[in-house]
Amino acid sequence: QVQVMESGGGLVQVGGSLRLSCAGSGRTFSNYAMGWFRQAPEKERTFVASISWSGKSIVYADSVKGRFTISRDNALNAAYLHMTDLKPEDTAVYYCAAAFLAAGGSNDTHYDYWGQGTQVTVSS
Repeated sequence: QVQVMESGGGLVQVGGSLRLSCAGSGRTFSNYAMGWFRQAPEKERTFVASISWSGKSIVYADSVKGRFTISRDNALNAAYLHMTDLKPEDTAVYYCAAAFLAAGGSNDTHYDYWGQGTQVTVSS
């Protein structure tokens, strides 16, 4: 079992950058694929990016390709989402999720554990 908690959200201007962190607890963090999802006000939760347990498989939503970078550091039990060139439509609550021995991907039903979310607001 693993618990995850996001941090690093905040208010940023258009074109700015933020790095979100996801801290995992538990000795088996490296066995989990990590994903980032987001939910904008009055909209459904959508996939942002994922990274496999090994770090070898990475997937991005089309809307963030070239702007966001997902990474992980298993020694620190952490995953990250580096966001650049932020746009107003990136405003959302961002969630970190963990999927046991999985490649990751956009299907949120594959993820077993979820954090509470961190708010990202991009102002114009």
